[in-house]
Formats: sequence, C-alpha cells, structure tokens
Amino acid sequence: MNTWRSASLAAAAAAVLALTATACGQDKASGSGTGQSVGNASPAQQPAGSGYGSSGGYGQAGGAESAAKQAGQLAVTDSKELGKVVTDSAGFTLYRFDKDTASPPQSNCSGDCAKAWPAVPADGVSAAAGADPSLLGSVTRADGTKQLTIGGWPMYRYAKDTNPGDTNGQGVGGTWHAAAPDGKKAAAAAPAQSLPGLSVRTDPKLGDVIVDARGMTVYRFKKDSAWPMKSACTGACLQKWPVVAPVDKNNTKGIALKGFVTFDRPDGVKQQSITCWPVYTFSGDTKPGDTNGQGVGGTWYAVSPEGKLIGAPK
Repeated sequence: MNTWRSASLAAAAAAVLALTATACGQDKASGSGTGQSVGNASPAQQPAGSGYGSSGGYGQAGGAESAAKQAGQLAVTDSKELGKVVTDSAGFTLYRFDKDTASPPQSNCSGDCAKAWPAVPADGVSAAAGADPSLLGSVTRADGTKQLTIGGWPMYRYAKDTNPGDTNGQGVGGTWHAAAPDGKKAAAAAPAQSLPGLSVRTDPKLGDVIVDARGMTVYRFKKDSAWPMKSACTGACLQKWPVVAPVDKNNTKGIALKGFVTFDRPDGVKQQSITCWPVYTFSGDTKPGDTNGQGVGGTWYAVSPEGKLIGAPK
C-alpha cells in the first residue's frame, strides 16, 4: 500500500510540474522598435492562431519574405481612435514604419523584422474607392521583390493582426503606425471646436440667427413681454420650448449685450434674456441648423443678433 501511494504521489507531482512548465512557457517578451521580437519565437515559428501562418496571418509557415499575399482592392475604414485607415481586400490593416523613408522610398525592415511585419506586395493592387491612384507605387526590396508604397511609404501588415479590422500594430515600439489613405500616419480628426454659450449662425433662409452652445436655434415668444419682463410659456409649454439657461456675457459672440440679463421665473427656473426678452430653444429641432420652430403658431420666431424677431409680421 505504501509503495502504491508513493508512486501515485510521484505521478501527481510530475503532472503539476508539467502544467507549471507549460503555463510559464506561455509568457512573451515585449517587442522591440522594429517588431523583431514578438514572443519567444519569431512569428513564422509560432503556432496557427498566433497571427502569422495559416490562421489569419500572411505568408507561409516558413516566414519567407516574398510569400505575403497580394493586397488586391484596397479599402478605407473609419476608426473612432485612428480616423481613416487603409486596409487590404480582406480588411487587414496596412502599416508604415518610421525608420523607412518616402522620398526616396526605402524599406528598412528585413530579416526577423519582415517576419513580424510582412511587406505588402506591389502586384495586383487597386486604389481604394475615392483615394488617389497616383499615390500608389512600389519600392524594390533588398531581396528583389516589389513592395507597395502609398505616398512613397512602404506598406506592411502585422503578424499579430489575426482578424480583419485588427490594429494591434498601432504604436508598436513607437515606430509603427496604421496608414492613412495618403500614406501618412492615420490620426482621428480633432474634435470640433465648441461654440460659445450664445453666438450667431447664418441660415440660408433666415439670415443671421442666434444659436446656443450646441448650435441649436434660439427663439422668442411673441406673448412674452420685456417691460415688465414676463414669460407666457409655462407648464407643458416649457417641455416643448425649453428655456435657454443663463450664459456669461464673456461667453458670447456677435450678439447684442444690452438687456442681456437673467430672468428669475416664477417657477424658480433661471432663464437668459436678450434685450430683456426671454429666449428659448425648440424640442422639435433635433440637430444644429434646424429651424423647425420658426413661425410656429404665428408666435414663435428665431432671434436676430440684435435680439429682434426674424420674419414676424409687423
């Protein structure tokens, strides 16, 4: 019995040791600036699913630089983080390398680097819809193959992009970047500059109208009064015509500031006034530039920069 128990314990210990070795063997080293180290083995030596080879990657298992698939019809995708990005016909991201040059075109990624970053062949490539075909070109690599260039920059795929749309190569080593349609580094557009609290927009039909910080048209109600300042829009009316909240004078542009005061409504809500007239927006305006409240009921009108009603009958 003791002999059997000892043998069982030894077998269990061996199994634990084997599992530990397997788990530890999965740790990966970080990549270098040229992407030469993408794990404990080069991408060409990693198993299927590693991002290179038969499962989602490019080229043959041997990692020959000339074995990368043709890009075919290029496409442009919109990324929230990166803006417009060039992909091949299968949807895989194309990259550029900071250590390359565009004028003249030259690739400085070869050997192990080219295993992690397969060069995109120049043959059989068509420009993306809407892109400038004249930006497509080629550069002869050290091995004699032709590599696609866009705007002079050599194009690559990344071995760790295993699915269409992946951008795992973005920012690797601080030198690899997804490519824009013109060959430059892909970058999301800067957010639109915010408007002042109140400013002026030129409407094609109404002329100059006051808008709020969201670009929504500002209105006045003919049943209100300025002297004394009074609002005839109460209760359910305010759900349809929300008040314009108080705005600092310094947060305005192009509007009259005479009579630019805060109206303390009887319901406790504070409302901005222009030339002492309370002002509102319209719930029926769903996007900046809408003027669906203009003339509603013959009592609601957009406001001019001087605070007057626009288009109201005399």
